[in-house]
Amino acid sequence: MSNTQGNDQIQKKAQDIYSSEENITAANEDTILTEYLIPLLDKIFDPLPVPFIIIDKDTKVKMINKVFANFLGYSKDEVIGRPVLEVDKYSRFPYVLKTKKAEIAWKHTFENGHTAIVHRLVVLDEKSEIKYGVGMVLFEDLEQFKDIIEKNKLLETELHLYKSQLKEMHGAKYSWDTIIGHSEKMSQAKFIGKRASNSNSNVLILGESGTGKELFAHAIHNDSARSFSPFVKINCAAIPSELLESELFGYEDGAFTGAKKGGKIGKFELANGGSIFLDEIGDMPLKMQAKLLRVLQEKEFERVGGNNIVKVDVRVIAATNKNLLELIREDKFREDLYYRLNVMTIEIPPLRERYGDIEQLVTMLLKKLSKQLGKYVSNISDKAKEYIMGHSWPGNVRELENVLERAINLTDTDTILPVHLPVYLTQTTRRVLDGPIRPLKDMIEDTEKEAIVRCLEYTNGNKLKTAKLLDISRSSLYDKMERYGIS
Repeated sequence: MSNTQGNDQIQKKAQDIYSSEENITAANEDTILTEYLIPLLDKIFDPLPVPFIIIDKDTKVKMINKVFANFLGYSKDEVIGRPVLEVDKYSRFPYVLKTKKAEIAWKHTFENGHTAIVHRLVVLDEKSEIKYGVGMVLFEDLEQFKDIIEKNKLLETELHLYKSQLKEMHGAKYSWDTIIGHSEKMSQAKFIGKRASNSNSNVLILGESGTGKELFAHAIHNDSARSFSPFVKINCAAIPSELLESELFGYEDGAFTGAKKGGKIGKFELANGGSIFLDEIGDMPLKMQAKLLRVLQEKEFERVGGNNIVKVDVRVIAATNKNLLELIREDKFREDLYYRLNVMTIEIPPLRERYGDIEQLVTMLLKKLSKQLGKYVSNISDKAKEYIMGHSWPGNVRELENVLERAINLTDTDTILPVHLPVYLTQTTRRVLDGPIRPLKDMIEDTEKEAIVRCLEYTNGNKLKTAKLLDISRSSLYDKMERYGIS
């Protein structure tokens, strides 16, 4: 008789017995287990390389496969029928059966000195009474288990590294902490930006060149639910109009002369699931504006030279330093596209409208530039600070950063002096401050600023007393101090 035929007969006998309720009542359950089920389990588990054991409610071994018996240093016949504590005096099965609580992935040292990771399971009847205990050895050697753990850790580390590299390649670098400023206008811009990051609505960032529009785009993406998806940037003004379409939407093989073999995917496909930052969108050609409008409305497009529709899920963050309403009047920007983009609009104030932030910006930029240039400069003289505070900063934060980088390169100490500042800055500021012919508005503001500074010195910085002496409200004093950059 073959093994298959024997196995079939055993299984049939077990089924015949358990198919009749009368047979179950009349038959001795232990006999059924011993004569029919144990041989069947032997057939199943003996060839397996996983150590396996079954014990009864009296903790006697009812079945054990060959690999487990060998692991314990016995033959199968020597183990069957013996109390489990005689086979392994450190066995916890008596405790497990008593508590009826399984032990999963338990570290256990056997009597033969082997340490392994094991499962101890319990089988209960309909009255929740113990019928059997089932044991399995997951790892026969603890070193094997440690090796698996180490390999898993290595894989997790590599995965984390790849994710970090991917995020660095197609991710946002900056967060809200990177954006310096607590003036009223800057706080309002950051408030709207944080609200925008919690939605999937399109965002339009307005501001002069150098105000930090890209920083806001990064922060919005990083603070959104899309933060682990790509963040793709494209400057619409830096790419020739004839190439912009293929850059944004990609192209098919042979779409035009010089096209890359096999075609190329565009920025929108790269940004699928994440965000795309369209910088200087005011410079986008009208033809491209129409195609962009379709993507915003339908969430689909076609590659250059292709006929297949490509579906995308992309959040658009656009930015410009131009007046889009004026461009609409001049027929240089589509009105329908403007209203598609103008959902969450953030206006970033120029530096001249937030003088109160300049000192904090200078401190932050000195730290950043010193690290980049490998030259530690942490101080700035009062006179140099006066020139900085008196400048109108048409180039905004970018201009301030360039001025400080130049000064760090010129100084031989840890302090920036007026001589290290550009001539245009010191001469222009001096002319504004000291020139004989000046606009009346500038003279009034200088007088107001000087009066506030002197009064604050007189009151040792007490703002309430200062406001009373100057006969203005305290909120008005704070506004003027912020406007003139008085700390």
